[in-house]
Amino acid sequence: MGLWQIGTDTLARSRFVLSPFAETFASLKLLHTGTGAHPGEEAWLRAHLPGYRARLAADPVTAPLVRAALGTSWIADFFCPTSCVGESFEETVTRVRETGAAKARADLRVSLGGRLPDALERDDLPERATALLAYVWEETVRPYWERRRRVLEADTVARTAQVSQGGWAAVLDSLKPGARWIGESRLQVNPDAYPPRRISAGADLLFMPVTPRTSWVSWEGQERYAVVYPCLGVLADDHDRRPVPAALGALVGTARAGLLVLLRTPMSTTQLVAVTGKGLGSVGGHLRVLLDAGLVERRRSGRSVLYVRTAAGEVLVKASGAAADDAPGTG
Repeated sequence: MGLWQIGTDTLARSRFVLSPFAETFASLKLLHTGTGAHPGEEAWLRAHLPGYRARLAADPVTAPLVRAALGTSWIADFFCPTSCVGESFEETVTRVRETGAAKARADLRVSLGGRLPDALERDDLPERATALLAYVWEETVRPYWERRRRVLEADTVARTAQVSQGGWAAVLDSLKPGARWIGESRLQVNPDAYPPRRISAGADLLFMPVTPRTSWVSWEGQERYAVVYPCLGVLADDHDRRPVPAALGALVGTARAGLLVLLRTPMSTTQLVAVTGKGLGSVGGHLRVLLDAGLVERRRSGRSVLYVRTAAGEVLVKASGAAADDAPGTG
């Protein structure tokens, strides 16, 4: 299994950060697979997959480049650099473009696990990778970035609250498939049979949420490591969400019932706005009603306020038959 040995100081200094590049690369992976994990992803694919496939069909080099770079169990290092804290998409992708041709080909041989196809024995692979990543960012991510950013920020708030309530082990166990804290300062990052890595003291350990249902790990030398994981909130249009139970909606109102179902885990007002697509005033008003009714309660996490169902709210949701379902618009 892939194990990281992490000192307590490194874990204590670790941070949740947003990366426009990680969101773009996750979106590229989704375009590559072509299959969404939920209705929101399927709607996004319907809008952008035809253009992406047309672009690859017109380029005899980029299509095999993407297949080689994503590999089967290893991503070509040059194609997916580890973002720094606060780094813009343009700053991260510049490192892709500045990769030497020989290193790019060497990284692709590792991700492929063998020799390169003849079409990839060339020197312009970093430029082609940069052009494709820029296309994915500009055409398929940037138009939605403000909403996605709110969802991602809300996820980091919820995860930080989870650390304070259940400790790092609870958070690490829930980040991504195959990841779990196994004790003795060891984090299993995936089930693959890679040699263990010892994260040196002073290294940055970053946790980066993305909205597509995908995950990976990466690192830059010995100084920066990242765990990219799918966030709690996902992007779903109103018409894609399953309706709340009719009985619950009739009792407290459809909009408030929807919020109550979502609040099985602590969420901020910002996250509820981003996930539901409703206005801040509307969400805030419904939360006040639920608070006054004793169905939700507020918890403070740092400078953020999170809302979660109370015991009474849990009873009401379970009685309506909604508790066994995934909350609309959540992962």
